Order: sequence, then C-alpha cells, then structure tokens
Amino acid sequence: MNKKVAVRECAEYDYKKVYDLLSDIYKTGDGPTVAGKKVLVKPNILMDSDPAKCISTHPVVVEAMVRFLQSEGATVFVGDSPAIHLPGTRFEKSGISEVCRRTGAEWIDFLKNPVEAVLNNGSIRVASATREVDLIVSMPKFKNHELVFFTGAIKNNLGLVPGFTKAMQHGLHHDRQRFAVFLVDLCEAVTPHFFMMDGIMGMEGHGPGQGTPVHTGVIIGSTNPVALDIIASTIAGYDPMDIPTNAIAIARRHWLGDKNEIIYDGPELGSLIKKDFKRLPITGNENLAVKFIKHRLYFLKKLEKRPAFVHENCTGCQECIKICPVNAITMHPEKKKWVILNDRKCIRCFCCAEVCQYNAVEVRRKYFGD
Repeated sequence: MNKKVAVRECAEYDYKKVYDLLSDIYKTGDGPTVAGKKVLVKPNILMDSDPAKCISTHPVVVEAMVRFLQSEGATVFVGDSPAIHLPGTRFEKSGISEVCRRTGAEWIDFLKNPVEAVLNNGSIRVASATREVDLIVSMPKFKNHELVFFTGAIKNNLGLVPGFTKAMQHGLHHDRQRFAVFLVDLCEAVTPHFFMMDGIMGMEGHGPGQGTPVHTGVIIGSTNPVALDIIASTIAGYDPMDIPTNAIAIARRHWLGDKNEIIYDGPELGSLIKKDFKRLPITGNENLAVKFIKHRLYFLKKLEKRPAFVHENCTGCQECIKICPVNAITMHPEKKKWVILNDRKCIRCFCCAEVCQYNAVEVRRKYFGD
C-alpha cells in the first residue's frame, strides 16, 4: 500500500494555478494511469450551495481534476449523493452542473440501480457507478464534522451511498464510535483509487454544514485515505489520533499501521498547521457506567450537545424532518415554522444541522433550565 501524501500550498481558486498543482500532486502521489479508462470523480456535495460557503468541494478544483484526467486520456464521469437526494437533483448553485457542461463529463445519478457492497458486518447499497468505472477519484473538502470531528477522505465515501440510506446509517450506528467503524468498513469495501482534498478554503466551527469558511491554503493528495486524513487533521490542529476514523483505520492496519509510516512530500508540516482554526472539542463515547445511568435517568441526557432550533431563522422547508433517521423532528401543529424535537428519540447524529441552510439549527448543550 502506497503511504505517500503530497501537500501543496495554494492561496486562491485560480484555475491555472489549481490545475498545475493538482497535476503535480497526482503524479507525485503516484496516482494511477488513467489513459483509456473510465474514471468517476466524486466530490463532496453535502448540499447544493454557493461555493463561498465552503460546504462542498469548490467547482474550480473539480473542473481542474476533470480536465487533468481528460488530458491524460480518461473518460470522466462525475457523481455524488447529497444529504437530501431526490430524483432529478441538480447542482447549479454549487457550480458542479456547470463544470459538467463545460467539460463534457457526464453526471451520474447515484439513485439509479444501486448495487450491494459487502461490509465487514452486513452489506449496503452503493452507486452502481462503483462497478461500472475503472477508477474512482474522491475529492473531499477540508471541514470539521460535529459527529466525527473532522471529515476527509474516509468520510467522503459516504456519498457513494445513495439517497436516504445514508441517514439511516445514523440510526443503525448511533454513537460516534460505531458510526466511525461503519465509515471505515465502507471505505474498505469500496476504496477510491486516489483522493484529492480541497483545502484552499476550509470550514471551521460547526461543520460540515453550518461552520465558518476559513482560508486554509492547501491541496492534499494521496492514494491512501487514512494517510491523507492524518495529514489534513494535523494541519487543522487536531491530534490526528483523536479523529475516530483515523484511530480505527490505524488499529486495523489495512492502509497504515502507524502515522509515522507516512511518506510526506510538501512544505514543512509544522508551518502549515492552522493554530487559530476553530476545532471541535474532543469528547468520547460514554463509559458503560454512564450509559447505564442515562438509560434510567433521562434528565442526564440534557447535558449532551443536541440540536436546538432557532425559530426566527426557520423557513419551514422541513429538510431537517426529511433527513432525521429516527423521526425525532416534527412541525408544531399550530405554529408555522416551529420545529419540535422529541428529545427522547433524538440520537444526536446532527443530520438536521448538516442540511439546514438557514442557520436555524444550532448544536449546543441544553441545561436543566432550558
């Protein structure tokens, strides 16, 4: 397994500069030969939103990747499944649809004819394109994530799961550790052949959907997802072994047995670390004693971080209701635009916060007086 990670500094979304850097990273990182092959480019499109919000992979980076692969002789396809994925979903605001029009790359609808992928424990439906192409290039975004702290190459694979099947996984794996295990299982079952992270602008704070855009100034590439995620989370200022997907992947030794095995190519890593990056506080799963008590003393659950709804910002779009895997959210029967959370049913997956585009869902602790 290749353990090389290439990092290049990039200050802005200048197409020519980005194209040159991506080309260099791909070749330095030993990206596979693509001539005569079908290649799926899989960006991170949490939702169709303005690129300035840093919710999705920037269209300039996607276009540079598509055109580089085409220049190397590949037939390129583009696809992803956002958090709320309905038939005919288009990605005009994010600029991804325009990239496909300009480059001639065909958009693949992941909802059509999904196939089964075998996991370590069970199976899951994934996009049929994973079987129909020769290679996959995954393009994650440099962002925080409320549940797994930092989202990168391993987490980006969740977008290969079409439609609401993604949200259902939060119900099936409803704590941080189990969800991270599932993510690693999925990436082992369907492993892209190269990973190129858009870290020119990242998202700090309450990612992956409601954080704050911040200049992070890097593009990162590797054939090894956990090696890339370790370097990226280090640049964000985390201890990379605090990121559960990193720790689980290292323990399995499937891609990497130790972070010191990484072959790093780029500027001195310490000079890239974003000391002022607003990281999420690291909290673990509760121990068994706390879980035992919490099952019997419901009021302790109020000490956890939870979704809180800001009614004055709510538009009544009901995206949070659609995405909730355990049906814990409803509209108030009388007050329009008032969302009600059933705190007993809520599993703290924060999917509602991910999909809200109006800052109407905050993730915070609810104390006894609230």
